[in-house]
Amino acid sequence: MSDAAAPAPTPTPNPFDGVNITELIANVSALSSTNNIDQGHTAWILVSTALVFIMIPGVGYFYSGMARSKNALSLIMLSVLSLAVVSVQWWAIGFSLAFGPGTSGYIGNLNHAFFMGVGTEPLNGVTNVPGIVFAMYQCMFAAITPALAIGSAAERGRIFPSIFFIFIWSTIVYDPIAYWTWNVNGWSAKLGGLDFAGGTPVHISSGAAALAYALILGKRTGHGTDEFKPHNIANVVLGAVLLWFGWFGFNGGSALDSTSRAGMACAVTNLAAAVGGLTWCLLDYRLEKKLSALSFCSGAVAGLVAITPGSGYVGTPAAVAFGVVSGILCNLAVKLKHIFDFDDALDVFAVHGVGGIIGNVLTGIFADANIVALDGIVIPGGWINQHWAQLGYQIADSVTGVSYSFVVTYLILFIMDKIPGLSLRADPESEAKGLDETELGELAYYHVDRLVAVNTRTGETKTVKEETIHQQNDTNATIV
Repeated sequence: MSDAAAPAPTPTPNPFDGVNITELIANVSALSSTNNIDQGHTAWILVSTALVFIMIPGVGYFYSGMARSKNALSLIMLSVLSLAVVSVQWWAIGFSLAFGPGTSGYIGNLNHAFFMGVGTEPLNGVTNVPGIVFAMYQCMFAAITPALAIGSAAERGRIFPSIFFIFIWSTIVYDPIAYWTWNVNGWSAKLGGLDFAGGTPVHISSGAAALAYALILGKRTGHGTDEFKPHNIANVVLGAVLLWFGWFGFNGGSALDSTSRAGMACAVTNLAAAVGGLTWCLLDYRLEKKLSALSFCSGAVAGLVAITPGSGYVGTPAAVAFGVVSGILCNLAVKLKHIFDFDDALDVFAVHGVGGIIGNVLTGIFADANIVALDGIVIPGGWINQHWAQLGYQIADSVTGVSYSFVVTYLILFIMDKIPGLSLRADPESEAKGLDETELGELAYYHVDRLVAVNTRTGETKTVKEETIHQQNDTNATIV
Protein backbone atom coordinates (compact mmCIF):
# COMPACT_ATOMS: atom_id res chain seq x y z
CA MET A 1 0.00 0.00 0.00
CA SER A 2 1.39 3.42 -0.97
CA ASP A 3 1.78 6.11 1.69
CA ALA A 4 1.64 8.93 -0.92
CA ALA A 5 -0.96 11.58 -0.15
CA ALA A 6 -3.95 11.78 -2.52
CA PRO A 7 -3.98 14.92 -4.69
CA ALA A 8 -6.28 17.69 -3.47
CA PRO A 9 -9.59 17.85 -5.43
CA THR A 10 -9.87 20.60 -8.02
CA PRO A 11 -12.35 23.21 -6.77
CA THR A 12 -15.52 23.60 -8.88
CA PRO A 13 -15.61 27.04 -10.50
CA ASN A 14 -18.41 29.33 -9.36
CA PRO A 15 -20.36 30.47 -12.43
CA PHE A 16 -21.32 33.65 -10.59
CA ASP A 17 -17.72 34.71 -9.82
CA GLY A 18 -17.29 38.32 -10.86
CA VAL A 19 -21.04 38.76 -11.42
CA ASN A 20 -22.95 41.38 -9.55
CA ILE A 21 -26.04 39.39 -8.51
CA THR A 22 -28.03 42.50 -7.66
CA GLU A 23 -27.33 43.94 -11.09
CA LEU A 24 -28.21 40.63 -12.78
CA ILE A 25 -31.59 40.46 -11.02
CA ALA A 26 -32.30 44.07 -11.93
CA ASN A 27 -31.49 43.38 -15.59
CA VAL A 28 -33.77 40.32 -15.69
CA SER A 29 -36.58 42.27 -14.04
CA ALA A 30 -36.13 45.10 -16.51
CA LEU A 31 -36.27 42.63 -19.41
CA SER A 32 -39.48 41.10 -18.08
CA SER A 33 -41.09 44.46 -17.49
CA THR A 34 -40.36 45.56 -21.05
CA ASN A 35 -43.45 43.67 -22.19
CA ASN A 36 -45.18 43.73 -18.80
CA ILE A 37 -45.08 39.93 -18.73
CA ASP A 38 -46.27 38.58 -15.39
CA GLN A 39 -45.16 35.07 -14.47
CA GLY A 40 -48.17 34.42 -12.24
CA HIS A 41 -50.68 35.41 -14.91
CA THR A 42 -48.75 33.44 -17.52
CA ALA A 43 -48.72 30.32 -15.33
CA TRP A 44 -52.50 30.55 -14.85
CA ILE A 45 -53.11 30.75 -18.61
CA LEU A 46 -50.82 27.77 -19.20
CA VAL A 47 -52.81 25.78 -16.63
CA SER A 48 -56.07 26.98 -18.20
CA THR A 49 -54.82 25.80 -21.60
CA ALA A 50 -54.42 22.30 -20.18
CA LEU A 51 -57.86 22.49 -18.56
CA VAL A 52 -59.54 23.41 -21.85
CA PHE A 53 -57.55 20.65 -23.58
CA ILE A 54 -59.10 18.01 -21.32
CA MET A 55 -62.56 19.23 -22.31
CA ILE A 56 -62.03 17.97 -25.87
CA PRO A 57 -61.89 14.24 -24.99
CA GLY A 58 -64.59 15.11 -22.45
CA VAL A 59 -66.86 16.05 -25.35
CA GLY A 60 -65.97 12.74 -26.99
CA TYR A 61 -66.91 10.67 -23.95
CA PHE A 62 -70.06 12.71 -23.34
CA TYR A 63 -71.23 12.12 -26.92
CA SER A 64 -69.98 8.54 -27.02
CA GLY A 65 -72.06 7.51 -24.02
CA MET A 66 -75.23 8.94 -25.58
CA ALA A 67 -74.74 7.02 -28.84
CA ARG A 68 -75.22 3.32 -29.49
CA SER A 69 -72.29 1.03 -28.73
CA LYS A 70 -71.46 0.36 -32.38
CA ASN A 71 -70.67 4.09 -32.84
CA ALA A 72 -69.03 4.78 -29.48
CA LEU A 73 -65.39 4.88 -30.60
CA SER A 74 -66.05 7.02 -33.68
CA LEU A 75 -67.33 9.93 -31.57
CA ILE A 76 -64.26 9.89 -29.34
CA MET A 77 -62.10 9.72 -32.46
CA LEU A 78 -63.85 12.72 -34.00
CA SER A 79 -63.02 14.82 -30.95
CA VAL A 80 -59.36 13.84 -31.13
CA LEU A 81 -59.33 14.54 -34.88
CA SER A 82 -60.76 17.98 -34.23
CA LEU A 83 -57.90 18.72 -31.85
CA ALA A 84 -55.29 17.55 -34.35
CA VAL A 85 -56.73 19.22 -37.46
CA VAL A 86 -57.43 22.55 -35.78
CA SER A 87 -53.99 22.61 -34.13
CA VAL A 88 -52.42 22.56 -37.61
CA GLN A 89 -54.94 25.02 -39.03
CA TRP A 90 -54.50 27.40 -36.09
CA TRP A 91 -50.72 27.40 -36.49
CA ALA A 92 -50.87 27.89 -40.26
CA ILE A 93 -53.57 30.56 -40.67
CA GLY A 94 -56.27 30.33 -38.01
CA PHE A 95 -54.69 32.38 -35.25
CA SER A 96 -53.69 35.09 -37.69
CA LEU A 97 -57.19 35.29 -39.18
CA ALA A 98 -58.81 35.46 -35.75
CA PHE A 99 -56.35 37.66 -33.87
CA GLY A 100 -54.19 39.27 -36.53
CA PRO A 101 -54.13 43.08 -36.58
CA GLY A 102 -56.63 43.42 -39.42
CA THR A 103 -58.15 46.69 -40.52
CA SER A 104 -61.50 45.06 -41.32
CA GLY A 105 -64.15 44.55 -38.69
CA TYR A 106 -64.75 40.98 -39.88
CA ILE A 107 -61.47 39.12 -40.47
CA GLY A 108 -57.79 39.44 -39.64
CA ASN A 109 -54.77 39.37 -41.93
CA LEU A 110 -51.98 36.82 -42.34
CA ASN A 111 -49.28 38.73 -40.45
CA HIS A 112 -49.09 35.93 -37.88
CA ALA A 113 -49.41 32.99 -40.31
CA PHE A 114 -47.28 30.03 -39.18
CA PHE A 115 -46.97 31.87 -35.85
CA MET A 116 -44.73 34.52 -37.37
CA GLY A 117 -44.13 37.21 -34.79
CA VAL A 118 -45.84 35.13 -32.10
CA GLY A 119 -43.42 34.92 -29.20
CA THR A 120 -42.83 36.97 -26.08
CA GLU A 121 -44.53 40.10 -27.37
CA PRO A 122 -48.09 40.51 -26.02
CA LEU A 123 -50.83 40.40 -28.67
CA ASN A 124 -54.38 41.71 -29.08
CA GLY A 125 -54.12 44.06 -26.13
CA VAL A 126 -53.26 41.26 -23.67
CA THR A 127 -50.41 42.92 -21.79
CA ASN A 128 -49.50 40.40 -19.07
CA VAL A 129 -49.08 37.20 -21.09
CA PRO A 130 -46.64 36.31 -23.91
CA GLY A 131 -48.20 36.09 -27.36
CA ILE A 132 -47.35 32.39 -27.77
CA VAL A 133 -49.17 31.53 -24.51
CA PHE A 134 -52.23 33.50 -25.59
CA ALA A 135 -52.15 31.79 -29.01
CA MET A 136 -52.03 28.30 -27.52
CA TYR A 137 -54.83 29.07 -25.07
CA GLN A 138 -57.05 30.26 -27.90
CA CYS A 139 -56.10 27.19 -29.95
CA MET A 140 -57.96 24.99 -27.46
CA PHE A 141 -61.13 27.05 -27.94
CA ALA A 142 -60.82 26.71 -31.70
CA ALA A 143 -60.31 22.94 -31.40
CA ILE A 144 -63.29 22.18 -29.19
CA THR A 145 -65.82 24.12 -31.29
CA PRO A 146 -66.04 21.83 -34.38
CA ALA A 147 -65.92 18.81 -32.03
CA LEU A 148 -69.14 20.12 -30.48
CA ALA A 149 -70.80 20.71 -33.87
CA ILE A 150 -70.13 17.28 -35.33
CA GLY A 151 -72.14 15.60 -32.57
CA SER A 152 -75.34 16.22 -34.52
CA ALA A 153 -74.01 13.97 -37.31
CA ALA A 154 -73.49 11.04 -34.95
CA GLU A 155 -74.14 7.50 -36.16
CA ARG A 156 -74.44 8.31 -39.87
CA GLY A 157 -71.82 10.93 -40.80
CA ARG A 158 -68.62 9.62 -42.43
CA ILE A 159 -65.39 10.37 -40.62
CA PHE A 160 -62.98 10.95 -43.53
CA PRO A 161 -64.86 13.96 -44.99
CA SER A 162 -65.14 15.44 -41.51
CA ILE A 163 -61.37 16.04 -41.52
CA PHE A 164 -61.75 18.42 -44.47
CA PHE A 165 -64.91 19.90 -43.00
CA ILE A 166 -63.19 20.75 -39.71
CA PHE A 167 -60.35 22.57 -41.50
CA ILE A 168 -62.63 24.49 -43.87
CA TRP A 169 -65.23 25.31 -41.22
CA SER A 170 -62.63 26.57 -38.76
CA THR A 171 -61.20 28.87 -41.44
CA ILE A 172 -64.43 30.25 -42.90
CA VAL A 173 -66.78 30.19 -39.91
CA TYR A 174 -64.99 30.04 -36.55
CA ASP A 175 -62.12 32.41 -37.30
CA PRO A 176 -64.29 35.33 -38.55
CA ILE A 177 -66.71 34.99 -35.63
CA ALA A 178 -63.83 34.86 -33.14
CA TYR A 179 -62.36 37.94 -34.83
CA TRP A 180 -65.46 40.09 -34.62
CA THR A 181 -66.11 39.01 -31.02
CA TRP A 182 -62.64 39.01 -29.41
CA ASN A 183 -60.27 40.89 -31.67
CA VAL A 184 -59.89 44.51 -30.58
CA ASN A 185 -60.72 45.50 -34.18
CA GLY A 186 -63.83 43.29 -34.49
CA TRP A 187 -67.16 44.99 -35.16
CA SER A 188 -68.93 43.42 -32.16
CA ALA A 189 -66.05 44.26 -29.83
CA LYS A 190 -66.08 47.87 -31.02
CA LEU A 191 -69.87 48.05 -30.78
CA GLY A 192 -69.71 47.04 -27.13
CA GLY A 193 -70.80 43.40 -27.25
CA LEU A 194 -69.88 41.41 -24.14
CA ASP A 195 -68.72 37.82 -24.60
CA PHE A 196 -66.25 36.76 -21.96
CA ALA A 197 -65.45 33.18 -22.99
CA GLY A 198 -67.27 32.20 -26.17
CA GLY A 199 -71.05 32.40 -26.16
CA THR A 200 -71.07 33.27 -29.87
CA PRO A 201 -67.73 31.98 -31.26
CA VAL A 202 -67.95 28.60 -29.52
CA HIS A 203 -71.52 27.74 -28.58
CA ILE A 204 -73.80 29.63 -30.95
CA SER A 205 -71.54 28.89 -33.93
CA SER A 206 -71.29 25.17 -33.11
CA GLY A 207 -75.01 24.89 -32.36
CA ALA A 208 -76.03 26.53 -35.65
CA ALA A 209 -73.47 24.42 -37.54
CA ALA A 210 -74.85 21.28 -35.87
CA LEU A 211 -78.35 22.16 -37.10
CA ALA A 212 -77.08 22.62 -40.66
CA TYR A 213 -75.16 19.32 -40.48
CA ALA A 214 -78.24 17.45 -39.25
CA LEU A 215 -80.40 18.88 -42.06
CA ILE A 216 -77.85 18.08 -44.79
CA LEU A 217 -77.32 14.50 -43.59
CA GLY A 218 -80.96 13.69 -43.01
CA LYS A 219 -82.34 11.42 -40.33
CA ARG A 220 -80.81 8.18 -39.12
CA THR A 221 -82.25 4.93 -40.41
CA GLY A 222 -85.13 4.02 -38.12
CA HIS A 223 -85.60 7.58 -36.83
CA GLY A 224 -89.17 7.94 -35.61
CA THR A 225 -89.74 4.18 -35.32
CA ASP A 226 -86.74 2.74 -33.47
CA GLU A 227 -85.66 3.77 -30.00
CA PHE A 228 -82.15 5.19 -29.85
CA LYS A 229 -81.00 4.66 -26.28
CA PRO A 230 -77.68 5.82 -24.80
CA HIS A 231 -75.47 2.78 -24.45
CA ASN A 232 -73.25 3.91 -21.55
CA ILE A 233 -74.47 6.52 -19.08
CA ALA A 234 -71.23 6.14 -17.11
CA ASN A 235 -69.36 7.59 -20.09
CA VAL A 236 -71.86 10.46 -20.21
CA VAL A 237 -71.14 11.26 -16.57
CA LEU A 238 -67.39 10.95 -17.14
CA GLY A 239 -67.60 13.32 -20.11
CA ALA A 240 -69.73 15.81 -18.19
CA VAL A 241 -67.33 15.80 -15.25
CA LEU A 242 -64.35 16.40 -17.55
CA LEU A 243 -66.23 19.27 -19.17
CA TRP A 244 -67.18 20.78 -15.80
CA PHE A 245 -63.59 20.43 -14.58
CA GLY A 246 -62.10 21.95 -17.73
CA TRP A 247 -64.63 24.79 -17.78
CA PHE A 248 -62.80 26.44 -14.88
CA GLY A 249 -59.98 27.08 -17.33
CA PHE A 250 -62.41 27.86 -20.14
CA ASN A 251 -64.11 30.67 -18.21
CA GLY A 252 -61.64 31.47 -15.44
CA GLY A 253 -58.74 31.57 -17.87
CA SER A 254 -60.58 34.01 -20.13
CA ALA A 255 -59.79 36.73 -17.60
CA LEU A 256 -56.24 36.33 -18.99
CA ASP A 257 -54.84 37.00 -15.54
CA SER A 258 -55.00 35.43 -12.10
CA THR A 259 -57.00 38.08 -10.30
CA SER A 260 -60.19 38.11 -8.25
CA ARG A 261 -62.20 38.48 -11.46
CA ALA A 262 -60.87 35.11 -12.62
CA GLY A 263 -61.92 33.68 -9.25
CA MET A 264 -65.39 35.16 -9.67
CA ALA A 265 -65.63 33.63 -13.16
CA CYS A 266 -64.84 30.22 -11.66
CA ALA A 267 -67.41 30.72 -8.88
CA VAL A 268 -70.28 31.63 -11.21
CA THR A 269 -69.30 28.82 -13.60
CA ASN A 270 -69.57 26.22 -10.86
CA LEU A 271 -72.84 27.62 -9.51
CA ALA A 272 -74.55 27.86 -12.91
CA ALA A 273 -73.59 24.26 -13.72
CA ALA A 274 -74.94 22.99 -10.40
CA VAL A 275 -78.22 24.89 -10.69
CA GLY A 276 -78.64 23.94 -14.36
CA GLY A 277 -78.12 20.25 -13.59
CA LEU A 278 -80.62 20.28 -10.72
CA THR A 279 -83.20 22.22 -12.75
CA TRP A 280 -83.12 19.88 -15.76
CA CYS A 281 -83.11 16.81 -13.51
CA LEU A 282 -86.15 18.00 -11.54
CA LEU A 283 -88.02 18.90 -14.73
CA ASP A 284 -87.63 15.34 -15.96
CA TYR A 285 -88.37 13.92 -12.51
CA ARG A 286 -91.86 15.38 -12.65
CA LEU A 287 -92.55 13.15 -15.67
CA GLU A 288 -90.72 9.92 -14.90
CA LYS A 289 -90.36 10.09 -11.12
CA LYS A 290 -86.70 9.10 -11.62
CA LEU A 291 -83.56 11.11 -10.90
CA SER A 292 -81.88 10.61 -14.26
CA ALA A 293 -78.08 10.91 -14.46
CA LEU A 294 -78.40 11.80 -18.15
CA SER A 295 -80.81 14.61 -17.30
CA PHE A 296 -78.51 16.01 -14.64
CA CYS A 297 -75.48 15.95 -16.96
CA SER A 298 -77.43 17.60 -19.78
CA GLY A 299 -78.59 20.37 -17.44
CA ALA A 300 -75.10 20.91 -16.03
CA VAL A 301 -73.69 21.35 -19.54
CA ALA A 302 -76.56 23.71 -20.41
CA GLY A 303 -75.72 25.81 -17.35
CA LEU A 304 -72.04 25.86 -18.30
CA VAL A 305 -72.88 26.94 -21.84
CA ALA A 306 -75.19 29.74 -20.71
CA ILE A 307 -72.79 31.21 -18.16
CA THR A 308 -69.88 31.25 -20.61
CA PRO A 309 -70.44 34.70 -22.20
CA GLY A 310 -71.30 36.33 -18.88
CA SER A 311 -68.84 34.58 -16.58
CA GLY A 312 -66.55 37.60 -16.28
CA TYR A 313 -69.37 40.12 -16.04
CA VAL A 314 -71.89 38.76 -13.52
CA GLY A 315 -72.00 37.90 -9.82
CA THR A 316 -73.16 34.75 -8.05
CA PRO A 317 -76.85 35.69 -7.67
CA ALA A 318 -77.09 36.13 -11.43
CA ALA A 319 -75.41 32.74 -11.93
CA VAL A 320 -78.43 31.10 -10.27
CA ALA A 321 -80.68 32.78 -12.85
CA PHE A 322 -78.42 31.57 -15.67
CA GLY A 323 -78.66 28.00 -14.37
CA VAL A 324 -82.45 28.01 -13.89
CA VAL A 325 -83.30 29.68 -17.21
CA SER A 326 -80.91 27.55 -19.25
CA GLY A 327 -82.03 24.36 -17.51
CA ILE A 328 -85.69 25.07 -18.36
CA LEU A 329 -85.34 26.52 -21.87
CA CYS A 330 -82.69 24.10 -23.15
CA ASN A 331 -84.80 21.22 -21.83
CA LEU A 332 -87.77 22.54 -23.80
CA ALA A 333 -85.58 23.21 -26.85
CA VAL A 334 -84.84 19.48 -27.12
CA LYS A 335 -88.45 19.10 -28.28
CA LEU A 336 -87.77 21.30 -31.32
CA LYS A 337 -86.33 18.31 -33.19
CA HIS A 338 -89.64 16.51 -32.74
CA ILE A 339 -91.72 19.54 -33.70
CA PHE A 340 -89.72 20.28 -36.86
CA ASP A 341 -88.76 16.65 -37.53
CA PHE A 342 -84.98 16.86 -37.84
CA ASP A 343 -82.43 14.50 -36.32
CA ASP A 344 -79.93 16.35 -34.15
CA ALA A 345 -78.65 13.09 -32.71
CA LEU A 346 -77.09 14.49 -29.53
CA ASP A 347 -79.12 17.70 -29.06
CA VAL A 348 -76.20 19.99 -29.89
CA PHE A 349 -78.41 22.81 -31.16
CA ALA A 350 -80.74 22.63 -28.15
CA VAL A 351 -77.92 22.77 -25.61
CA HIS A 352 -75.19 24.82 -27.28
CA GLY A 353 -77.10 26.91 -29.81
CA VAL A 354 -80.05 27.81 -27.58
CA GLY A 355 -77.86 27.86 -24.46
CA GLY A 356 -75.43 30.29 -26.08
CA ILE A 357 -78.26 32.63 -27.07
CA ILE A 358 -79.69 32.48 -23.54
CA GLY A 359 -76.27 33.30 -22.12
CA ASN A 360 -75.77 36.27 -24.41
CA VAL A 361 -79.19 37.72 -23.62
CA LEU A 362 -78.85 37.24 -19.86
CA THR A 363 -75.40 38.84 -20.02
CA GLY A 364 -77.03 41.95 -21.48
CA ILE A 365 -79.36 42.02 -18.49
CA PHE A 366 -77.09 41.02 -15.59
CA ALA A 367 -73.67 42.39 -16.64
CA ASP A 368 -72.43 44.29 -13.60
CA ALA A 369 -69.87 47.07 -13.87
CA ASN A 370 -68.74 46.29 -10.30
CA ILE A 371 -67.68 42.76 -11.27
CA VAL A 372 -65.60 44.00 -14.18
CA ALA A 373 -64.05 46.62 -11.91
CA LEU A 374 -62.37 43.76 -10.02
CA ASP A 375 -59.80 43.94 -12.82
CA GLY A 376 -59.76 47.71 -12.86
CA ILE A 377 -61.77 47.83 -16.10
CA VAL A 378 -64.66 50.23 -16.57
CA ILE A 379 -67.72 49.30 -18.66
CA PRO A 380 -71.30 50.64 -18.66
CA GLY A 381 -72.69 47.24 -17.62
CA GLY A 382 -76.10 45.83 -18.53
CA TRP A 383 -79.68 46.45 -17.53
CA ILE A 384 -78.91 46.25 -13.83
CA ASN A 385 -76.69 49.31 -14.39
CA GLN A 386 -79.43 51.03 -16.44
CA HIS A 387 -77.43 50.52 -19.63
CA TRP A 388 -80.40 49.53 -21.75
CA ALA A 389 -78.58 49.40 -25.10
CA GLN A 390 -76.43 46.46 -23.95
CA LEU A 391 -79.21 43.95 -24.56
CA GLY A 392 -79.46 45.18 -28.15
CA TYR A 393 -75.73 44.64 -28.65
CA GLN A 394 -76.03 41.10 -27.30
CA ILE A 395 -78.99 40.25 -29.53
CA ALA A 396 -77.24 41.69 -32.60
CA ASP A 397 -74.18 39.53 -31.93
CA SER A 398 -76.32 36.42 -31.33
CA VAL A 399 -78.47 36.81 -34.45
CA THR A 400 -75.44 37.48 -36.63
CA GLY A 401 -73.60 34.47 -35.18
CA VAL A 402 -76.52 32.08 -35.71
CA SER A 403 -77.23 33.32 -39.24
CA TYR A 404 -73.63 33.38 -40.44
CA SER A 405 -72.72 29.98 -38.99
CA PHE A 406 -75.86 28.23 -40.22
CA VAL A 407 -75.83 29.61 -43.78
CA VAL A 408 -72.10 29.21 -44.39
CA THR A 409 -71.98 25.75 -42.80
CA TYR A 410 -74.91 24.63 -44.93
CA LEU A 411 -73.13 25.84 -48.08
CA ILE A 412 -69.85 24.16 -47.11
CA LEU A 413 -71.57 20.83 -46.50
CA PHE A 414 -73.77 21.09 -49.59
CA ILE A 415 -70.73 21.62 -51.83
CA MET A 416 -68.63 18.95 -50.10
CA ASP A 417 -71.39 16.39 -50.52
CA LYS A 418 -71.25 16.87 -54.30
CA ILE A 419 -67.50 16.16 -54.51
CA PRO A 420 -66.60 12.52 -55.30
CA GLY A 421 -65.01 10.87 -52.29
CA LEU A 422 -66.31 13.47 -49.85
CA SER A 423 -69.93 12.35 -49.60
CA LEU A 424 -70.98 13.06 -46.05
CA ARG A 425 -73.32 10.22 -45.17
CA ALA A 426 -72.40 6.60 -44.66
CA ASP A 427 -74.20 4.08 -46.86
CA PRO A 428 -77.11 2.14 -45.30
CA GLU A 429 -75.07 -1.03 -44.75
CA SER A 430 -72.28 0.87 -42.97
CA GLU A 431 -74.82 2.70 -40.85
CA ALA A 432 -76.41 -0.60 -39.83
CA LYS A 433 -73.06 -2.17 -38.89
CA GLY A 434 -71.89 0.95 -37.09
CA LEU A 435 -69.25 3.50 -37.94
CA ASP A 436 -66.71 2.01 -35.56
CA GLU A 437 -66.41 -1.11 -37.70
CA THR A 438 -66.93 0.43 -41.15
CA GLU A 439 -65.05 3.74 -40.77
CA LEU A 440 -62.37 2.85 -38.21
CA GLY A 441 -62.07 -0.93 -38.45
CA GLU A 442 -62.00 -1.01 -34.64
CA LEU A 443 -64.62 -1.35 -31.93
CA ALA A 444 -65.02 0.20 -28.51
CA TYR A 445 -66.30 -3.09 -27.04
CA TYR A 446 -65.74 -6.78 -27.56
CA HIS A 447 -67.50 -9.62 -25.79
CA VAL A 448 -65.80 -13.03 -25.57
CA ASP A 449 -67.96 -16.15 -25.30
CA ARG A 450 -65.87 -18.96 -23.81
CA LEU A 451 -66.96 -22.51 -23.03
CA VAL A 452 -64.64 -24.05 -20.42
CA ALA A 453 -64.53 -27.69 -19.33
CA VAL A 454 -63.28 -28.47 -15.79
CA ASN A 455 -61.80 -31.77 -14.66
CA THR A 456 -63.46 -32.30 -11.27
CA ARG A 457 -60.67 -34.60 -10.04
CA THR A 458 -57.64 -32.47 -10.93
CA GLY A 459 -59.26 -29.05 -11.19
CA GLU A 460 -57.66 -28.62 -14.61
CA THR A 461 -59.56 -26.35 -17.03
CA LYS A 462 -59.68 -26.57 -20.79
CA THR A 463 -61.20 -24.10 -23.25
CA VAL A 464 -63.59 -25.99 -25.47
CA LYS A 465 -64.91 -23.05 -27.53
CA GLU A 466 -64.09 -19.34 -27.70
CA GLU A 467 -65.85 -16.78 -29.87
CA THR A 468 -65.47 -12.99 -30.04
CA ILE A 469 -68.82 -11.26 -30.46
CA HIS A 470 -69.28 -7.58 -31.21
CA GLN A 471 -71.42 -5.94 -28.55
CA GLN A 472 -74.80 -5.17 -30.07
CA ASN A 473 -77.14 -3.71 -27.50
CA ASP A 474 -78.62 -1.75 -30.38
CA THR A 475 -81.71 -1.73 -32.51
CA ASN A 476 -81.49 -4.23 -35.34
CA ALA A 477 -81.61 -2.73 -38.83
CA THR A 478 -82.66 -4.46 -42.00
CA ILE A 479 -81.15 -3.41 -45.32
CA VAL A 480 -83.72 -3.47 -48.11
